[in-house]
Amino acid sequence: MRGRGHTKSRRELAAMREPGRITALALAAVAREIRAGVTPLELDRLAEGVIRGHGAVPNFQLEPGYEHTLCVGVNDVVVHGIPGSAPLEPGDLVTVDCGATIGGFHGDAAITVVVPGGDPERAAARQRLSDVTEGALWAGIVALASAKQLGEIGAAVEDHIEANSDYGINDDYLGHGIGTAMHEDPPVFNYRTRVRGPAVKPGLCVAIEPIIHAGSTDTTVDDDGWTVRSADGSDACQWEHSVAVHSGGIWVLTALDGGAAGLEPFGIVPVPIAER
Repeated sequence: MRGRGHTKSRRELAAMREPGRITALALAAVAREIRAGVTPLELDRLAEGVIRGHGAVPNFQLEPGYEHTLCVGVNDVVVHGIPGSAPLEPGDLVTVDCGATIGGFHGDAAITVVVPGGDPERAAARQRLSDVTEGALWAGIVALASAKQLGEIGAAVEDHIEANSDYGINDDYLGHGIGTAMHEDPPVFNYRTRVRGPAVKPGLCVAIEPIIHAGSTDTTVDDDGWTVRSADGSDACQWEHSVAVHSGGIWVLTALDGGAAGLEPFGIVPVPIAER
């Protein structure tokens, strides 16, 4: 479900820092526990505990028909993987998507981790897929820092992927606006489009989330009605951050440092959002 979205006031953007921070804390806690033998359900319970422990609510649980805090994709799962009881194995590629809501606003982010161990060659290939996808995310965030139109983000994401790999970009699932709803307008494409998109101006808040395939970008949906997989069984990967544009610059809401570490190589310093 997608809300209309709107340009946020400085006060609204400041209020979005807390759900973003809590989302980041939950993902950090999950990342520390990803190892062989742990189940996605255990990670799901951990994330819920972190979110509720900070007075927030897991916003994925507010989606009709979905009961979990996380979406967990293992290897060929593209998006919307339901956390299950099968233990993670050495070398698995694990994408964790998470969100929290508090004070009427939402946070949304995703990370990917390769479980230590397993076949070294396969693990290295999966780590490269994750690295390129994460790099594409930061390329999009960097573009947002100086963009005039939102379409520049998709062009930057595509350019990064093409320059660093022969991976395919999923074109069924996009980034999105975020605010009083988890999914709002405008859509944020992960590839170059003819449409330039809306103007990038203070008050814009978007979730940028490249989803990349090692093989074919065709997908199938499991019988559970949620889990989307690569049709050819190849690996898929997602990274995501929620980012706010304000009069002082940009702030990565779902990074505990506001995006400082990710933006430093590009000479960009994120600016905290002041309420006034």
